[in-house]
Amino acid sequence: MNESSGMSLIAIANQKGGVGKTTVAMQLGAVLSRRFSVLVVDVDPQQSSVWWAENASDLLPFDFAGSQSPRMLTRVRELDLEYDFVLVDTPGSLEDTEILEAVLDVADFVVVPLTPEPLAVEPTMRTITRLIEPRHLRHSVLLNRIDGRIPNQLTTWRELLDTTLGVPRFDAYLRQYKAHADAPILGQLVTNLGGNRRTERLIADVTRLGHEVAGQFAPALSGRWW
Repeated sequence: MNESSGMSLIAIANQKGGVGKTTVAMQLGAVLSRRFSVLVVDVDPQQSSVWWAENASDLLPFDFAGSQSPRMLTRVRELDLEYDFVLVDTPGSLEDTEILEAVLDVADFVVVPLTPEPLAVEPTMRTITRLIEPRHLRHSVLLNRIDGRIPNQLTTWRELLDTTLGVPRFDAYLRQYKAHADAPILGQLVTNLGGNRRTERLIADVTRLGHEVAGQFAPALSGRWW
């Protein structure tokens, strides 16, 4: 049952490589699939999400289209009655800027993953100021791989985004867990991870993100739905 108002295309984008775009695309797609019809598309030449999807096999909870040209996204609107959300895993390099631009041209919203590393800030801000903001796209930065063992790391980086950089961010964030690193090779997603002490906080992190993303398009879904 379609609970959102039409199809929403969400790009997972950052020209900084290694910030977790594929993890966000796959895990967010999984958690959204609990309530919505979801398609995940891979236009990244590295095809990391293709490998993950192949390892997940029949446990994949959403439809998946790998190794796609970004040009196919101009036709994806024809699938409006079939999907609530289309998530696009994009490349993270300057060499593939043309691919990213083609995705952003048709996107409704951009999730910008950012790891708490000083060297990640400049390319992240470049992605926002040169590619996202000129298109007047709604977007939000997602802090990823937050290490709970580092005192005040989350507070420091939230303050950086809010005050120093002045960019929108999610309240949700993803902590650093070994299960995230192992998930692609094991084909694991929040929908097929067993709920135990090792995984419960990872599942909760991704679920909060899914709830916040859904709320961007369907504010009526502000209550608990997981």
